[in-house]
Amino acid sequence: MSARSISTDRAPKAIGPYSQGIVTGGFLFLSGQVPLDPSTGSLLKGTMQDEAGRVLDNLKAVLEAAGSGLDRVVRTTVFLTDLKDFEAMNEVYGRYFGAHRPARSTVQVAGLPRGARIEIDAIATV
Repeated sequence: MSARSISTDRAPKAIGPYSQGIVTGGFLFLSGQVPLDPSTGSLLKGTMQDEAGRVLDNLKAVLEAAGSGLDRVVRTTVFLTDLKDFEAMNEVYGRYFGAHRPARSTVQVAGLPRGARIEIDAIATV
């Protein structure tokens, strides 16, 4: 089974030796996104709603570059440095996914790249 790497300028460039996404076997595996502005590479520091929106915009850009979309996401993992941010993240997450409800895990972690407070990865169909 072959794999195809996905890359788009509409999402932040990978900050390590990995791809923004990989398509294989009819699925798209998206690397975790933190709230980096794709045009500047700078970490967005704002409300959790602002940061979650930036993360989901970044994921959406990679999905679209692969010919997929938020409506084709089957699984996400949300990483938060403080579970007190869950409600604010969840409100934004619900707006982006609408009636579509992918499977999801949410976990608190000790730290994230670049000092981010949130990271989300995903698996989608293509």
